[in-house]
Amino acid sequence: MQFSINRQAFIKILNDVSRAISSRTTIPILTNVKIVLNDEELVLTGSNSDISIETRIEQSDTGAQLVIKETGGITLPATFFSNIVKNLPADDMTLAVDGVRAHITSGASDFTINGQDVRNYPQLPEMTDVQTLSVSAAQLVDIISQTKISASTQESRPILTGIHLALNGNDVKAVTTDSHRLSQRIVTLTGTETTVNADVIIPAKSFNELQSLLEGQDRVDIKLAANQAVFDLGHTTFYSRLLEGNYPETDRLIPTESTTQLTIEASTLLGAINRASLLSHESRNNVVQLTLADGVVTLTGTSQEVGRVQEELVTTSVEGENLEISFNPDYVRDALRVFSGKPVDVKFTSNLRPFTLTPAGETDDKQLQLITPVRTF
Repeated sequence: MQFSINRQAFIKILNDVSRAISSRTTIPILTNVKIVLNDEELVLTGSNSDISIETRIEQSDTGAQLVIKETGGITLPATFFSNIVKNLPADDMTLAVDGVRAHITSGASDFTINGQDVRNYPQLPEMTDVQTLSVSAAQLVDIISQTKISASTQESRPILTGIHLALNGNDVKAVTTDSHRLSQRIVTLTGTETTVNADVIIPAKSFNELQSLLEGQDRVDIKLAANQAVFDLGHTTFYSRLLEGNYPETDRLIPTESTTQLTIEASTLLGAINRASLLSHESRNNVVQLTLADGVVTLTGTSQEVGRVQEELVTTSVEGENLEISFNPDYVRDALRVFSGKPVDVKFTSNLRPFTLTPAGETDDKQLQLITPVRTF
């Protein structure tokens, strides 16, 4: 195998596939990047068993300046190879393979590194009984960014580490929960000609990497099978395994009524929580307290070791019964960032029941964050 290419174009696709490569894997060859050259294009693949990313540069892409001299393939240590490419001196580079040794030249630099036979690299998953739909990349980013915050990071309950997607025609309902908080986003897909009825759970880690690849994309073709989801982004294809099992029934966790409600700018509440958490983070339990009394809303953060902060909040409206409730400020801070500084309705039922944050005036729970309070007595 031998080719030359614009180095920055090569770095771009190398960075993309490296998102799927982990140094911690039970299959040693998966710490390598797979490089295959055919008569028309250069194909790079990275995988960690859970996700795989394949991206291509065609010879017809004039910006990449790909010159194909001899087809073939090799796998190379991803981190080491990437560091070499990023530090080469010239604007272009040449990669030539002899057996399982790769020669990388650029300007006056000449590296020789050992690789492994490309035939030993696991094949990408084969899919059967596929359902396909095309979605807006912007809507997919919307779904991911507004729900991934509540996915669990604890492997003791693997099902909660995923984003649960229920697709019904043109409607998608995405839900995550780690049992302490819950995020929900309901979206009606735009520009979608085919409809799909499916219920899948995709690891939030997979979606996190996918979100990074969606920038600048217009639409994404999604293929769903029994144990795999594939996202086609044009020159890049993203594979993710699906989590097996039944996601908990979350609708029953969302309160249908409230006894106390306040409307406030998300940025105002976020700023106050940032200040209160300066104290709460110094305490053992990391809790702040919100008090609603006679229309006045006060936020308090306390640390026995450091001190106390108290702030009266400027709200748009406060309605209902007086209330004193404690919660983890980090959970609420994550939830508020989803709303991009817009006004939010915060609805409470009691000081021991979960409370919700929704866009001000919204009544259909299409965009909802739920937080479980902390018992402090």
